[in-house]
Amino acid sequence: MEEQKNQNQIIEDVQAQNAEETIQNAGAEKSSGFNIGIGTSILISAILISGTWVYSVGLKSGTLPKTQNASVSETTISELEEKVLPSEGVVLPAVWGDLGLQLVNSGAIDADKFKSIYEQRDAFAKEYENLLLGKNNGKLRITNENSGYLLNLLWALGLANKNPILENGEMADPRYGGAENFASTAGWTIAKGNAMEHYSKHRLLELTDEQQALVEKVSKGVYRPCCGNSTHFPDCNHGMAMLGLLELMASQNASEQEMWNAALAVNSYWFPDTYLTIATYMKNKGIEWENVDPIEILGADYSSASGYRKISSQTAKTQKSSGGSGCGIDSAPAPQQQSGCGI
Repeated sequence: MEEQKNQNQIIEDVQAQNAEETIQNAGAEKSSGFNIGIGTSILISAILISGTWVYSVGLKSGTLPKTQNASVSETTISELEEKVLPSEGVVLPAVWGDLGLQLVNSGAIDADKFKSIYEQRDAFAKEYENLLLGKNNGKLRITNENSGYLLNLLWALGLANKNPILENGEMADPRYGGAENFASTAGWTIAKGNAMEHYSKHRLLELTDEQQALVEKVSKGVYRPCCGNSTHFPDCNHGMAMLGLLELMASQNASEQEMWNAALAVNSYWFPDTYLTIATYMKNKGIEWENVDPIEILGADYSSASGYRKISSQTAKTQKSSGGSGCGIDSAPAPQQQSGCGI
């Protein structure tokens, strides 16, 4: 546990530095805007590849520190938790079908490597096998237990599916050192061959011009608290996975509102502490979680690293989980929370 905490702290420090570089330091030596930098990406990948980490999303009870701004009871937290992270999960407007098998057949996922991550901990459930190798999967349901597994499948989809965002967006901007140097690419080491051999190479989803425009629009508004970037710049696994999910939903004619709602639900399961804190902040303002505007909550003011820090500083901490909110290939038995940036 001490080793995990140390690793999580390293990632948090790196992510905090990245957020400052990407949002505030426009005059940085080698980049402007929100580049994480080659050196930082190499550091992240080295930390990740050095070993698998055990994650925890068993949302444990804990004492709540008093702040000048807010005070929340355990009963309230329990009720709020069920609203933010429903125990039965959330059904997403996205049919998975045989996409897992397509990813395996394309080589974007090496099935043996992928399965071994879970089998070594006796955690490769039948649900996981069906999602990876099955042909007739229905709509995805995200839960506390499978959120890490879905993150990895969607990461592979976002990375491998051919899309202009990957080819013409920030990932391809030479100012940022090349797409191969980001955690979302360098950290994906369970493909057959190099991850870049699959980067935007496989036509897994066909989008109309209107559907692509919708993905462009929503992706620019969905931020993640592990960094300061939107999904349109998927430089870590959460961003790449969210891009894959948005593409999947759009390809199946999900409405814009359905996409915003699903993105907020998924981000909440991927970053439970973050969104429990945001929900507490909103409740203190008299706004129940079911009444929040997903577009507002997913925006930079709440869901970016810097935005969340401001919200957190004004809110009593929920202390519901000991896990972090980083970016890594999930490797622990469920239940689990993602923590770190790689394998």
